[in-house]
Order: sequence, then structure tokens, then C-alpha cells
Amino acid sequence: MNETDIDQFMTIMEKVYTAWPAPAITIAAQKGVTPFQILVATLISLRTRDSVTGKAAENLFKEAVTPEEMIKLGSQRIARLIHPASFSPTKAKRMVTISHILLDNYKGRVPDSMDALLALPGVGRKTANLVLVEAFGKQGICVDTHVHRISNRTGYISSRTPEQTEMALRKKLPPKYWKPYPEILVIFGQKICKPQVPQCLKCPVSLFCQTWQNQGTPAA
Repeated sequence: MNETDIDQFMTIMEKVYTAWPAPAITIAAQKGVTPFQILVATLISLRTRDSVTGKAAENLFKEAVTPEEMIKLGSQRIARLIHPASFSPTKAKRMVTISHILLDNYKGRVPDSMDALLALPGVGRKTANLVLVEAFGKQGICVDTHVHRISNRTGYISSRTPEQTEMALRKKLPPKYWKPYPEILVIFGQKICKPQVPQCLKCPVSLFCQTWQNQGTPAA
């Protein structure tokens, strides 16, 4: 896709997106939760379905919404509250550890820089970007498995890893799409452009898909 194509692609996708539920973290941000809650919800979301993430975060935030409250709650209780989120015991321990770090080093506040976020245990570029975008309104491109897969499947970029995808998108994707493009592709990847059995006949942007044009069916 060239610059004109990505404009057309996004125009179509933004219209279709209104019929789909927003990602759990976006919904949380729209409700006006704190940066700490965004960070915690994003940690819960790793390798976890959106429907589970939303419910788990809701359960947890009924009991704790600050680093102090999270520490007081303890990792075992946190793990039970966020179950059945994947790796809930590990995520719970990280939340307590991060809470201590925030209190010791940042006066209980979530840092708003990429480097500081990446220094927190369990926080990778996907999580850091999502926190920067949703909690602080900063520029960032959050690349999960759907964004990585679809960006390559359409032929918009060519990359081997999510981190390479992020860097390629930073160079090519117009800044005005840095927030909506990943947000839309997450749901698009869950609803239509699935990993193994994509619903190409229902795809509203198949004309922009290089794989579809070349093969008639997408790669898994």
C-alpha cells in the first residue's frame, strides 16, 4: 500500500470499526482510569482474551487501584481476582513488584517515558507503547500479534518480529494513524483476519491485501 492506499484502508476500517467492540484497554482509558490502572490492565491483557482482560481488571480494581493497595492486597489475592487470565500468579507477583518500584522510585506514579517503562519487570515494548498512548496521550505504535501479522499479510511492510514491525511502521505509517491503526487491527484480527482461518470473503479491505491479490487466499 502506498500513502493513498493507507488513507483509503483506514477510512474503510474506521467505518467498520464502529460496529466492533473497542479493545479492553481502550475501553478502560475511555472510562478515565489512572495510568497505574492502565499499566495493570495491560499486564493482565498479555496472552489473554479481551473479554477475560476486561472482567479480570474490573474484579481487581474493586479491591485495589493504587500501588499501596496492590501491595496490601498481596500477590496471591491478586492472582485469584484476575483468574482466569493466563499466567495469573506470575502477573500478580509482577504487579506487586512494580508497585514497590513505583513507590520507591517514582513517588507512586507511573513513568511516562519508554526507557523507564521498559525497566519495569514484565514490561515490553507492546505494553510500554500502550501505556504511553492510552495513559499519557503520547505517540506510540502498539504492536501485538494481530498488528504484526496483518501488517505483513497485507504487504504494507515486511518484517520478522513484532519489534521490527513497530520500527517499520514508525518509518512508514503516517503519524495520524499511529493510535487508531493498531487499535483497529487488534479487533480486525480477532473478528476477520484470523491467524489460521481468516474470513477473507467478509473482509472489507481485501483489495488492499497483497496476499489476497497474489494467491486468492491468505497465508496462515
